[in-house]
Amino acid sequence: MARWASSLASAGAVLFIVGPLLAHFGTLPALGGFFVFGIGGLFSLTAFVLGLIAVARGAGVGRGLAIGAAVGIVFLLVAVPAGKVPRINDITTDTTNPPQFVGAATLPDNHGRDMRYPGTTFAEQQHAGYPDLAPLRLGLPVDEAFKRVEAAARSLPNTEIIRIDPSTHVLEGTATTRVFRFHDDFVIEVRPDGAGSIVQMRSKSRDGKGDVGANAARIRAVFAKLS
Repeated sequence: MARWASSLASAGAVLFIVGPLLAHFGTLPALGGFFVFGIGGLFSLTAFVLGLIAVARGAGVGRGLAIGAAVGIVFLLVAVPAGKVPRINDITTDTTNPPQFVGAATLPDNHGRDMRYPGTTFAEQQHAGYPDLAPLRLGLPVDEAFKRVEAAARSLPNTEIIRIDPSTHVLEGTATTRVFRFHDDFVIEVRPDGAGSIVQMRSKSRDGKGDVGANAARIRAVFAKLS
């Protein structure tokens, strides 16, 4: 039991570290690196359990238990919060009339992808999982608000602005996550709202069925800068 724990813990630690590195440097696709990372975490948790059984049987605290505990704790710190968010990858502040992707739809990486908002199923999950997400109202004319939106979007890390349309007050961009290099597309619209304006934003992941909360966090980050 102790030998199994040690072997699994060593393999898990290697996969846990190698997965993100391979994805970050482009050796593996982002989703592939994330999968390797997840397998490493599961191996480590299994090693921790086997190590505990070995200790209970009088084998003493071995390497498998120590490594499994260390890597397993880090893995759980990542996995547990991710399990608390909806398993959706398209988030918008307006689920009735969401901003539409125009520039992003022409990118080679999005060729053949359906860029339309998925509709009621996603909307219901979003309202339940992210009840705080809402449009941002600004007491500014639309033109002035759009300038501030552009500045806020450009200040985001690892972000490329791919389309700016001052006439319709629409901006599109692509954001890349720091570790695994996942690519997400986002669009921001500034709409008239009486004497002021209202900002609507949508952020959509290219990979996977869930986004571990990344798109909602991006919208909050932009709105925080505007506020």
